[in-house]
Amino acid sequence: MKKFFMIALIVVFAATGCATMDQQSKTTKGAVYGAGGGAVAGAVLGGIIGRDAKGAAIGAAAGAAIGGLTGAGVGRMMDNQEAEMRQALAQSEEVAIRREGDLLALTLKGDVTFNVDSDVVLPGLYNEIERIAQILVKYPQTTIVVEGHTDSTGSDAYNQGLSERRAWSVQRLLTERGVSPARISAVGYGESRPVASNDNPGGRQMNRRVEIRVNPNTGQQPY
Repeated sequence: MKKFFMIALIVVFAATGCATMDQQSKTTKGAVYGAGGGAVAGAVLGGIIGRDAKGAAIGAAAGAAIGGLTGAGVGRMMDNQEAEMRQALAQSEEVAIRREGDLLALTLKGDVTFNVDSDVVLPGLYNEIERIAQILVKYPQTTIVVEGHTDSTGSDAYNQGLSERRAWSVQRLLTERGVSPARISAVGYGESRPVASNDNPGGRQMNRRVEIRVNPNTGQQPY
């Protein structure tokens, strides 16, 4: 079995070449990750079927090829979705977009999304949510997690409940606009995941937010 894994690793290194991951596009990175996983799985399966190193080598090569194509397709799909999101929200000051590998994160700024101590989404954000929902509907191969976050003002328990209610409110608006409920989950983190200091008004404002995290549906947990 060790020999099978060694063959798989050789195939992966040959496929990736000398380019560093920082030099590669997200589509290429997806192909590399897919090739790696496919090569290992193919080597094991090929070794079992062929019962020798030759079978492992053939399985690794086939697995790398198939896995690479799958990974490249995922990366390209997320690239396209990101480009459409950025175009649709180019004029918006209420939503920030960032990319984390193959995950796409949209941040809805809390001060323009909700009134103080409220979980009702302000009507002024409906246009942005409509645009987001339209693109999510176009890419059903993704799963979506809506996260609620607060600053540290108030008790832990209260902030936890408020963050959950705000996440549920955004989730409901997305489903009302055609996004399948089966693709979306909502979770509240209260004040436990700050992105800035809670010691000043500017930091607390950044921490009051809802994030929509879009991830390729690989059959695994979103993150």
